[in-house]
Amino acid sequence: MVRHRRQQSKFQTTKVVTRGSPGPKPGYGFHHEAPAVGRAVEGVLPEWTAVAECPKELLIGGRRRPARSGATLAVEDPSTGEVLCAVSDAGPADAADALAAADAAQAAWSAVAPRDRSRVLRRGADELLARIDALAMLITLEMGKPLAESRDEVSFAAEYLEWCAEEAVRVAGTCTDSPDGRARVVTRRRPVGPCLIVTPWNFPLAVPARGVAAALAAGCTVVLRPSAMTPLSAHALADALQAAGLPDGVLNVVVCSADGATDGLLDDPRLRKVTFTGSTAVGRHLIHGAADRVLRVSAELGGQAPFIVLADADLDAAVDGAVAAKMRNGAEACTAANRFYVDRPVAAEFTRRLTERLGAMRIARGTEPGAELGPVIGERQRSRLQDLVDDAVARGARVPLAGGSLPGPGHFFAPVVLTDVPEDARVMHEELFGPIAPVVVVDGEADAVARANRCDQGLAAYVYTSDLDAALRIGDALEVGMVGVNRGRVSSAASPFCGVKQSGYGQSGGPGALDDYLETRVLTIAAG
Repeated sequence: MVRHRRQQSKFQTTKVVTRGSPGPKPGYGFHHEAPAVGRAVEGVLPEWTAVAECPKELLIGGRRRPARSGATLAVEDPSTGEVLCAVSDAGPADAADALAAADAAQAAWSAVAPRDRSRVLRRGADELLARIDALAMLITLEMGKPLAESRDEVSFAAEYLEWCAEEAVRVAGTCTDSPDGRARVVTRRRPVGPCLIVTPWNFPLAVPARGVAAALAAGCTVVLRPSAMTPLSAHALADALQAAGLPDGVLNVVVCSADGATDGLLDDPRLRKVTFTGSTAVGRHLIHGAADRVLRVSAELGGQAPFIVLADADLDAAVDGAVAAKMRNGAEACTAANRFYVDRPVAAEFTRRLTERLGAMRIARGTEPGAELGPVIGERQRSRLQDLVDDAVARGARVPLAGGSLPGPGHFFAPVVLTDVPEDARVMHEELFGPIAPVVVVDGEADAVARANRCDQGLAAYVYTSDLDAALRIGDALEVGMVGVNRGRVSSAASPFCGVKQSGYGQSGGPGALDDYLETRVLTIAAG
């Protein structure tokens, strides 16, 4: 049994308000305000406190320590371009130390009763919710999204911990008779062992929580490698789980700036599984590296979600859903609607309404009250988005809403709506990760589905129609893992998160949330 004694942490919430004034509104045609550094919202920690109290060293074997080399890396605020802080930058030797700690803790953690593992995760969920103000501020500072969305992410992360806590006690085997009656076949499901979990920058708390919760619930230990662009939220997650009573070595956190810092772990026989969330290109590299040892791999890769609006759709609901599916998380989500296929009879009106809604969004630093859209993650991504728009225009696309890069500090990019976009434009084939909405006119259901399926990726899709039979047909025909019908969001802890084609394999969430972290063992016993 895991005995819980709540650990003290400096990373706690306090109610403070600092004063500041918003910056001026430039005349871009968008509601954009320059960053006002130091401002906080009632009930939310000011940034200096959130950053100062967050752990910044590696977590290995239950102990915070610097990298062996002493190296650090800078964490930037994308809304200002300024450095928030420095965190320890792990190298290959640190990654090996983390795996050694996970391996040393594996036998004891897998032997912990499922109910006790469940209790640790439930307390972890409670810790996240108790710290929601501080965690929301951290997410906003290092990733850029508005505070309201950051608070939603904290709740979402806690929901994953709670869901996996509930699933921990439901891991079941079977006992059956062999067909000839001469044996009893007993199956048991056991944890696969130490896991490497690699997570991206766009959901810096929820995605690590999703993978870590499933692994811990199944009885696996973890080496977590969060994005070097947004490492603070992952460090804070580990701190919350330590406070919840997670034993030393069960969760280890290494932040690495070097791409290959953890590649050596793939050749280490102590590592039994890799979970990766990120781009298809990086996913291919990891899958290739894991192939030599036939490591188990779960890969949630890129998406290029189509959003289909049929002529009979409720346009008010469709536009609301389009804004939600496109702009959630600042449009930096793998499930974001990237290609809008709209039936000809309603295309002009849908485009007009979508353009109006996106053009009215308030663009500001995520800490500003009322902010609806923050910056993109960095200057490289902002330049790439502008290149995508320029490419589409050069190929003949029209621009009803000409947003684009905004001057001033930070990496702000105002929404862009494109029409008459040709199929060979890059925006129709590349994952966008930004507020660009290409609208393509289609002629009916079959045309929409055919165009939507012209993609190597298949993560999510959205369909708006008042015809349930059409929705079911389209849902079956679309080559994606998840379809939202008259709904602009597809993910929840209670439903599987999964893709097809080059969007990866494996799943998280839902009744099978732990499956990727379990292996089946069989006993065949002679019948007496």
